[in-house]
Amino acid sequence: MSELELLPVLLAAGVSAVLAAAALRAAIASVPDEDRRWRERPPLGWRLAWPLVRLLATLFDPALPPRWRARCARGLRQSGLDLALDAGQVAAGCVIGALCLGAAVWMAGAWTAGVVQVPGEGRWLALAVALAIVLGAWWPLSWLRERRAARLRTIGRALPFYLDVVTLSVESGANLTGALQHAVAKGPGGPLQVELERVLRDIRAGRTRADALRALAERLDLPAVSSWVAALVSAERHGSGLGPILRAQAEQRRQERFQQAEKLAMKAPVKMLFPLLVFIFPCTFVLLFFPIVVRLLEEGVLR
Repeated sequence: MSELELLPVLLAAGVSAVLAAAALRAAIASVPDEDRRWRERPPLGWRLAWPLVRLLATLFDPALPPRWRARCARGLRQSGLDLALDAGQVAAGCVIGALCLGAAVWMAGAWTAGVVQVPGEGRWLALAVALAIVLGAWWPLSWLRERRAARLRTIGRALPFYLDVVTLSVESGANLTGALQHAVAKGPGGPLQVELERVLRDIRAGRTRADALRALAERLDLPAVSSWVAALVSAERHGSGLGPILRAQAEQRRQERFQQAEKLAMKAPVKMLFPLLVFIFPCTFVLLFFPIVVRLLEEGVLR
């Protein structure tokens, strides 16, 4: 095709791109503004495409299944992102990830096809694009799942220390709110400190202490935290002393951590079995039998 014949095609493609960009910009501008004064910043991947995320979230949010929406909201609470994202924005992130990765693989495949000729390249390219779309849609959910698991593990490890600080403060004469403030001020940074700061903010905003603690247990949905909150609320309702209850809770959390460590230690040999059989044992046998085989070859036994 000559340059003169190619010029109308390029002009048509340029005009189509300009019109598509204008339509997309108008659609994004039509999305109502979201009041984020009391919300947190979204993760980096969502911030990079935030206008498009808002547009797609507006389109997808009414069609999301209630069961998936509830699971997504629970995962966002446990990940500490419930003030940054909602279920519609998570779905929008999955769609954008699928489109971006699929387009990248398609462009890479189209460029490679012009350099290297592969039999059946169209079929392989379509398969690669389909796999890229699935992987791009799965990656945001996988990232949120990993963040949730890591955050809950960190909270479980930090909980006994915070319980000790709260126990010492209560036994020194402070009330529970003051003990929580002292634990937040003196405790190590991390997700549990952030969650306790949120509890204190709720109390300062006028929420009762019991409701703020119940909200903490609902957000994390962690058995250790739920047990601790239930014990605190029950003791406050019946007027029982908090010191012995808090100390018993701290001791129980330590025992649970020790039992979890024993459980992981018992699983370690089973997990090491496959690497031993596949990687370590063959190398060991090669090192042991190589000198023997060489000696037998030199003596002519194996010839």
